[in-house]
Amino acid sequence: MHLAYPAVLAALLFCVGLYGVLARRNAILVLMSLELMLNAVNLNLVAFDVWLRDALHAGQALTLFTIAVAAAEIGIGLAIVLMVYRNRGTADVDRLRDTAEAPRGTDEKAEAAA
Repeated sequence: MHLAYPAVLAALLFCVGLYGVLARRNAILVLMSLELMLNAVNLNLVAFDVWLRDALHAGQALTLFTIAVAAAEIGIGLAIVLMVYRNRGTADVDRLRDTAEAPRGTDEKAEAAA
């Protein structure tokens, strides 16, 4: 097996995932794109492990570790996205940038003006 085939496929997957992270506004799609990038890394790890014929199979072991981290990341990420969606009514990443609370005193002034 040539190393170029899985390396090119992994590069394409990584580029598609990177585009999804940078261009998408929905937080769920950003998480899916992040998973696509991690899968591209996993493909490279396994391909290089096979190509180098490592006796310890370090690439495959690292791939299993990466899969476990990705599962934890997607679980926590989805929980955060669902809580933000419940509180704000949207999963739009651009609208989530202003998550900081207003300084004290501004709410009181707004209520007094109303």
